Amino acid sequence: MQLHDFLGRLQERSNLHSQDEALRAVQATYQTLSERLAGGEPLNLAAQLPSLLQDRADAGHGERFSAEEFCRRVAEREGVDKEMARKHAQAVLAVTQEAVSAGEIEDVLAQLPQEYHALFGGGRPTRPM
Repeated sequence: MQLHDFLGRLQERSNLHSQDEALRAVQATYQTLSERLAGGEPLNLAAQLPSLLQDRADAGHGERFSAEEFCRRVAEREGVDKEMARKHAQAVLAVTQEAVSAGEIEDVLAQLPQEYHALFGGGRPTRPM
């Protein structure tokens, strides 16, 4: 998926008005996901994304925190309230599922407790038809 397509889908799903806002949501979500996942998993995920988005992920820290804390951290980084951050993170992760392989999403979800699966739309990889 090309960057323009990724950001366009994200804007549609999250009602973000500009590509800068969409990139801020991606940055906040991927940075927080990188803190939660362990090892090279964030980089493996990023490797399947458009090149500009690959720079938004870091090596995993494997820090354990709840999905609620995940959304709080995204909100803080993005500069929005927690409810808006949850919606943006869900949109980022939904578009990510469309952009990467189902196997990669399964690898990510394998590191996360069940409570995170709702952020990924229930955890089932989705592909546009």
